[in-house]
Amino acid sequence: MTGGNPPGRLIGAGRAADVYDLGSGRVLRRYRISANAEPEARLMRYLREAGLGVPEVFDADGTDLVMARIDGADLLSDLSRRPWRAARHGVTLARMHDQLHEIQAPSWLKRPFGDGDRVLHLDLHPGNVMMTAGGPMIIDWSNGAAGPPGADVAMASVIMSTSEIDDLPMPVRLIAERLRRRVIKQFESRVSHDFRPYLTTVAKLRMVDRNVRPAEVIVLQQIVDRQP
Repeated sequence: MTGGNPPGRLIGAGRAADVYDLGSGRVLRRYRISANAEPEARLMRYLREAGLGVPEVFDADGTDLVMARIDGADLLSDLSRRPWRAARHGVTLARMHDQLHEIQAPSWLKRPFGDGDRVLHLDLHPGNVMMTAGGPMIIDWSNGAAGPPGADVAMASVIMSTSEIDDLPMPVRLIAERLRRRVIKQFESRVSHDFRPYLTTVAKLRMVDRNVRPAEVIVLQQIVDRQP
């Protein structure tokens, strides 16, 4: 299953992986870089058993992860169509963080922060929350880890505030920036765990992520520089 020709119709692409429709309600998420999808699949199965909204996993092999197709739009896509929902989506994102952080981390998860015993997503921003008929579902668990909830909240805040807004003309970009600030404000005010002590740590982690762009690294460094 790993590598080879595209197995189906391309239906999505992120910074690190492509998603193909396999038919029969299944999709393939294939990493473009060397990766092992099996730990991600193991975590997703663990979280589904715990009752969290996560896609069902069928198989994992090398860079390939086969899972159930999720019908719906992510919060970011929905925001582009219905910008008046910015505050609501910030609240939804906070609620998904809180639900996730109620779950005890299994012993086999990596612990990049040393302490903490909750499951962390470490990429839980609006683009990774799908709105479905059955309720919100969280996708893209490649960065899953164990640690303190505040670190996960800090990472989400940092990602939202530093990621480049792609391919938009300037007037539209200015509107998108205002919407982004509204989502962040609602998210930070509604989420249960204090994220401020972790801003420097997560910004440094983000800076060494191979998927982060040079312009984003500059903004991340500014976050590090202004922290006490």
